[in-house]
Amino acid sequence: MSEQNAGMMEIFMGMAQVTRFCRQDVAFCEGVTFHQFMILDAVAKQNELNMGELRKILSVEKSTATRLVNPLISKGLLRRDQAIHDSRAITLFLTPEGKIIHQKVSLCLAGFFQKITKNIPEEKRADVLESINIFINAIKNSAAGYSCCEEFPAEAGKPIPICQTPPMAKDSITQVEFGASRKGKPKG
Repeated sequence: MSEQNAGMMEIFMGMAQVTRFCRQDVAFCEGVTFHQFMILDAVAKQNELNMGELRKILSVEKSTATRLVNPLISKGLLRRDQAIHDSRAITLFLTPEGKIIHQKVSLCLAGFFQKITKNIPEEKRADVLESINIFINAIKNSAAGYSCCEEFPAEAGKPIPICQTPPMAKDSITQVEFGASRKGKPKG
């Protein structure tokens, strides 16, 4: 791995560690998770939001969006109605309690963001935010439809297969962590 790639890997690992609370299904403020707050915030910004738009914002599958929305409906923070233009579509609205919780969590996050900002030298704050936005867009643009095992074009015009792992037959798959084959017989 080149020095630049090693540096990039270190940045990704660091980002994964420090943003762990954003990915966990653990309530961090007012009984909502970070993903749930993202939903409340998206609905608050638009006053109403259909599930298709929400899936795009969260970059998740339909079932995941539903799984994230359902607890907010159960808690009485969101209301789900059929869309006027399409009876199959669902539109989300904040309830009065949802508006209050959204506001409280927004204030909580504002305090957290102020703490972060204070740890960045004042003269570099704008540059840091700009650089992070550029980096996020580069990741989004590069990750769209990317698979590390795809073939890359070689300089001479011939594709180079990246992953050389041959496909395995179903019966040859083993459970390494248990030291047994799929049929439960010890490995020999």
